[in-house]
Amino acid sequence: MGDGDRQEMLIVTGMSGAGRSTVADALEDLGWYVVDNLPPQMLRPLVELVERAGASLPRIAAVVDIRGGDFFSEFRDIVQALRAGVNVRVVFLDAADAVLVRRFESVRRPHPLQGDGTLLDGITAERSRVAGVREASDIIVDTSDLNIHQLANLVTDTFAEADRAGLQVAVQSFGFKYGVPADADLVADARFLPNPFWQDELRPLTGEDQRVSDYVLDQPGAREFLDAYVEALRPVLEGYQRENKRHAMIAIGCTGGKHRSVAMVRELAARLRSIPGLAVSVKHRDLGRE
Repeated sequence: MGDGDRQEMLIVTGMSGAGRSTVADALEDLGWYVVDNLPPQMLRPLVELVERAGASLPRIAAVVDIRGGDFFSEFRDIVQALRAGVNVRVVFLDAADAVLVRRFESVRRPHPLQGDGTLLDGITAERSRVAGVREASDIIVDTSDLNIHQLANLVTDTFAEADRAGLQVAVQSFGFKYGVPADADLVADARFLPNPFWQDELRPLTGEDQRVSDYVLDQPGAREFLDAYVEALRPVLEGYQRENKRHAMIAIGCTGGKHRSVAMVRELAARLRSIPGLAVSVKHRDLGRE
């Protein structure tokens, strides 16, 4: 069995309360064989089982949480060993502390590391323990602004069978005043361009309107920036594919995420779609905000 035909394995991990169960359910709906709450010591035996099963078990997802203990200190070595037998990707789910606190309070459950302290104490301890895992992950998903349906849709978009080939690139607009997306791999700033907000006829529109798009792209430096950025991205995206990274998030921000970043994202996505091996999607995080 060649590398392209090897079984695929996802390790789904991350912060408690960030949505592991929702992701597991969505993967199961897509046909993945999902093993939930797997003791991390069982990852290697699981891979051996997968290899013996061959084509009858092509895609498997293992959900691992903080109760794995020492697993997190050995994470890089374990994943490297697993990659000798199967194609492994690591998905790390994250969310803002305040969101995690709210989620635990809504279900009236303590955090697994809380002990005699507060929910925030448990979250802080967990974030410290999994910092190295987050850094080594292939895909980081910030679920702070996602409900369970939106998260399930994101999993479907990312891991659907039809999109397995090539690198999936999400190009996202955002507003700096609402914060930089935590799951962005690359961030660019469109605030060097004049803001259509100050044009009375353009203010109520968005970057999805052709009039706003034309205004933004016709500004000095706009198309030159996109030309140079695409060329700078080529070796990066090629490197991601060589390193078996299957998903990348490119974010472009402006002040409010309504005009400049939206227009620039749409144009950047159109240009990236001309590069072979990329599956490009567009997201506008803050377009509906006031």
